[in-house]
Amino acid sequence: MNVQSPAALSLRETPTEIQQALTSLTVRKRRRLGTVIGGAVLAILVVMFGIDMATNPAFGWPVVADYLFSPQILQGVWLTIVLTIVSMTAGIVLGIGLAIMRVSTNPVFATVSRAYIWFFRGTPLLVQLIFWYNIAALYPVIALGLPFGGPTIVLGSANVLITPLAAALLGLSLNEAAYMAEIIRSGISSVDPGQLDAGRAIGMTKVKMMRRVILPQAMRIVIPPTGNQVISMLKGTSLVSVLAISDLLYSAQTIYALNYQTIPLLLAACAWYLLMTTALTAVQTRLEARYGRGFQPRKTTRKKSAPQNTQQTEASA
Repeated sequence: MNVQSPAALSLRETPTEIQQALTSLTVRKRRRLGTVIGGAVLAILVVMFGIDMATNPAFGWPVVADYLFSPQILQGVWLTIVLTIVSMTAGIVLGIGLAIMRVSTNPVFATVSRAYIWFFRGTPLLVQLIFWYNIAALYPVIALGLPFGGPTIVLGSANVLITPLAAALLGLSLNEAAYMAEIIRSGISSVDPGQLDAGRAIGMTKVKMMRRVILPQAMRIVIPPTGNQVISMLKGTSLVSVLAISDLLYSAQTIYALNYQTIPLLLAACAWYLLMTTALTAVQTRLEARYGRGFQPRKTTRKKSAPQNTQQTEASA
């Protein structure tokens, strides 16, 4: 056994001047002058812009307050919400089917899904809305039947069946289905292939595995972009105003076409759009937190270690 001499112990126990200087240092956060100046300038600009908005009479805030809850604007808000819900629901349902076809081993299903996504993502939504509104130029009569002279069931005239509202729902739903198909496909592809092997091992069919194993796990990946698509759909419904549908934007346009208060009516429409998108963002945040519970890192609290005594005797055996 090696025993250190008292002189060596005293040298180890007594802190040197360098150690004392290091332990007495106070760590201070580095001051970044550029960040402070930039933040101050930006704050001044924001305050100046807010003061200008509040004092500029051209904004017409009294007119905004008068028309914010007018019956025509509220009716437009309600129709915008209905268009968003119906189109998004149809888009999600059709998108699930397209995504399953896209990952199918059947080449026909996969090719048809790719072609659908390619076409509806590659053409503007406004063009699609106008196309469905004028579908009667291609098919004056809508009928269901077999080709080559088979039995046919006539549903009616296209001008009667394809109303502006029906054209808007068709355009919004079919366009959204293409985007949802890619979102859901990415979620399906993110699931570990071992989950499929486990499902097959216990005798699950493909439909049952898709419904109980794959889609529930893919929701964590699907929810965030789907929430963004819902918000985009809400704002995208403003395009149906070209079809003379009384949504929120068209209602505001109808009013300012009569009283020439363009800016105040547009501000009233913006206020409602901001309110609805804020509510949708809150719902999206809750859903993301729910489906991502098992994947969020746990917050660890660091315990402060007790100060060590500088005078400790060391012995090695």
